[in-house]
Amino acid sequence: MIADIDTTVFLGDSYKAENVRLEVRFWYPASVEYEYYRINWVEPDRNLMLGFHQDADHENLGPCHIQLNFEDRPVDRHEAAFLNAHPLSVFDDRLQQLPLALGSIRWQDGQPSLPTWLD
Repeated sequence: MIADIDTTVFLGDSYKAENVRLEVRFWYPASVEYEYYRINWVEPDRNLMLGFHQDADHENLGPCHIQLNFEDRPVDRHEAAFLNAHPLSVFDDRLQQLPLALGSIRWQDGQPSLPTWLD
């Protein structure tokens, strides 16, 4: 699913990017007993992506991580809580976490970072 987001409605405040989309994908590999997903906040004008990913990538971070990309490159990744729940519950929980995650992004000299993530 891809949806255009009204940032004022979603965040309840002004936000630096107006052109934002939410990209959501769930899939069910036979090799594991839970679903994989990617829930990405994408800002095309700033070439920024912040997403929750539950998949087999980056096993050192566990089954789920939060990832920040800038200019099509990963900038930061942190372990995120594994949510073994119905996909609609996972989607709702991650949507509730997005404002906090977005507020955790720090900018220095035109470069974003996600210094920490605790969920």
